[in-house]
Amino acid sequence: MLDAHNRSGGTATASPRATATELAVPAPVPVPSLPRAGLATRCTRALLSPYARLSLLLALLAGAAAGVLLFEPQRLLTHGWPPQLGGAAAALAFAVAYGLCTVAFVPRPLLNLAAGALFGSQLGLAVALAGTVLGAGVAFGLGRLLGQEALRPLLRGRWLKAADGQLSRHGFRSMLAARLFPGVPFWAANYCAAVSRMGWLPFLLATAVGSIPNTAAYAVAGARASAPTSPAFLVAMACIALPALAGTAVAWRKRHHLRGR
Repeated sequence: MLDAHNRSGGTATASPRATATELAVPAPVPVPSLPRAGLATRCTRALLSPYARLSLLLALLAGAAAGVLLFEPQRLLTHGWPPQLGGAAAALAFAVAYGLCTVAFVPRPLLNLAAGALFGSQLGLAVALAGTVLGAGVAFGLGRLLGQEALRPLLRGRWLKAADGQLSRHGFRSMLAARLFPGVPFWAANYCAAVSRMGWLPFLLATAVGSIPNTAAYAVAGARASAPTSPAFLVAMACIALPALAGTAVAWRKRHHLRGR
């Protein structure tokens, strides 16, 4: 409202009530979702951290090992494959089961014997090799995705750094030697390769090529187990025993050599 002086053409002056209304600024409304967003971000980072993923890998492997102890896959040797499967379907199912069992630390010699006993020498060898490559690929992928970032900073020892460098620079040759040498556990080679910088193709190719001799010997032994005096069974057992003895001798010699230092 203007006073009488303003009506006559003077300077307009606002009333005190209008001035107070104009100067009043509404207070900012707090956003309640920001603390929740920060908590969700922290939880996501914690769940995706390297050590959380490593814990998940260990939990998966422990569960797989417990499942093996519960279901006892060695019963394949005595009870045989489910009768409702046959032909290519049975071979495919066995290869998948073979691969999953190797991830769960089931010994490959047992699975190779079962492959030979169920499918014969040739098809048993093919099925066992397919399961070997599948299981190695699954273990390599799990180790690379869930364990590599957490375990690589721990590679500080001289022998660990040497093994990592060998696998990273000479992946195919190193993995081929590990598959041919009978003293290297299958699962250990898989996860050691996953922690290194080895590529997928050298790892899978070396696994397929290097596993042929040992797998073939066990498959033939499983196929000829009903005739233990046959030449094929005896040759297969010799091919299994001789590399094992040679590997034991080499390990024993290296042991004394390291003690001498």
